[in-house]
Amino acid sequence: MKEFILRKWEMEDAKSIAEAADNPRIAANLRNVFPHPYSLEDARGYIADCIQKEGRNQLTRAVVVDGKAIGSIGVFVGTDVYEKSAELGYWLSEDFWRQGIMARAVKLICREAFEAFDIIRIFAEPFDYNLGSRGVLEKAGFTYEGTMRDGIFKNGKVHSYCMYSLLKGEAGL
Repeated sequence: MKEFILRKWEMEDAKSIAEAADNPRIAANLRNVFPHPYSLEDARGYIADCIQKEGRNQLTRAVVVDGKAIGSIGVFVGTDVYEKSAELGYWLSEDFWRQGIMARAVKLICREAFEAFDIIRIFAEPFDYNLGSRGVLEKAGFTYEGTMRDGIFKNGKVHSYCMYSLLKGEAGL
């Protein structure tokens, strides 16, 4: 199993993350705010935003293998009636798919988020066709709550997405 670490973002990660993120197969599984093509400037802007907002209702981490950032994972606390919930988002370089990295990273950041914030629930909304991401969540202990039919519009097509959640008590805290 490939070893990795999760760490706070550094501006020096921009080159490696731009290379890893510039992949239409990654962009196809993420919200439209994730650009494709993904440039060095996109990476710099993303990292600067992560550094600026760190700890203020969000945790974002670089997924690092052999000293190189190869993906991103974050937990974002909700507002208003959702203030006790947080959304999980992540992506990983295609070169590292199906190696168990992301399921372990999800467990780590969820534990950190439950300890850092006054939340009781972390949720994720993978697109229904993204079986890899759905598998990651299931391996990390998330519960499938249902499918939101025709809930998204991506690349000119309507798709469904799924709702998964992990409660604080289920994370062993």
